[in-house]
Amino acid sequence: MSRDYSLGEIATHLAAQLRGNPEIRITGLNSLKNAGAGQISFLSNPKYASQLSICNAEAVMLTAEQAESYSGDCLILANPYLAYAKLSSWFDPAPQQVSGTHPSAVVHPSALVKDDVYLGPNVVVEAGAVLASGCRIEANSFIGARAVLGQHCHISANVTLYHDIVIGDRVRVHSGTVIGADGFGFAPDGDEGYQKIHQIGSVEIGDNVEIGACTTIDRGALENTIIGNGVIIDNHVQIAHNVVIGDNSALAAYSGLAGSATLGANCTLAGSACVVGHISICDNVILTARTLATKNITKPGVYSSSVTSALPSLEWRKNAARMSQLDSMARRLKELEKKQK
Repeated sequence: MSRDYSLGEIATHLAAQLRGNPEIRITGLNSLKNAGAGQISFLSNPKYASQLSICNAEAVMLTAEQAESYSGDCLILANPYLAYAKLSSWFDPAPQQVSGTHPSAVVHPSALVKDDVYLGPNVVVEAGAVLASGCRIEANSFIGARAVLGQHCHISANVTLYHDIVIGDRVRVHSGTVIGADGFGFAPDGDEGYQKIHQIGSVEIGDNVEIGACTTIDRGALENTIIGNGVIIDNHVQIAHNVVIGDNSALAAYSGLAGSATLGANCTLAGSACVVGHISICDNVILTARTLATKNITKPGVYSSSVTSALPSLEWRKNAARMSQLDSMARRLKELEKKQK
């Protein structure tokens, strides 16, 4: 499907100041380096400012300061990157399915599915499930018994939503993700191995959440696993049973939270950052890549941890404790050296 908008239409949509010809036709988005005729671009990272002088885009989204040194047509706004994000949906080539149920879909008679819902090939909707208006469920996805999906949820192909989970409005779940599988709950039983603990809680997901591909969110053992509003979750993230994640937090790929951990609002877990079980991270915390949080964090800020080669646990703990003392030890050593001169 072709996309074709006037620069004036785009300026109105973004509430941007337009400098240039409002009748210019825009048919696509592209980077400063690669944009050409009919395309609009943006400058957000100063690292790429040098590309502005050789940019062949039809128009560029810029801040007022950046626009001072640019002679071409442009849209002037406070945050070009945010403007790019808002405009990206206008040029998204992903197919938009109309409402309807594919003949191969299986829907239990007791499920409540609104008339404008789309159900793709081989979708299964089990007993008592509720799908609100505007939902899209793509091929081979499974909606478990009594699961509830809010308005305008988009479930990509090959997603599994277990029984009794509750999802808010405008939630996007990408392919391969599993929500509501059993948490890792087992009681040691001596020589008999392990006794399974049946996970009788569920999963609650708020509004405006996006969950990447091949991520797992386990159901609670007793209470529910809870994901707040506006949370964004990357691919290959593990969220264990009874985890609570606050509003507007972001979890990058391969990050994870062990059972009963709590992550506050507006937090960020960078790639492979992990939180051990039963601890709490307060609001407005960033864990940098591969950081391991092993105790409560009660003060907002940016936190990192180092990685050593594998050691016996007791020795590793001693070394980890010494690591936190290195800076003060170095300062004391420096003072001693000064005194000896």
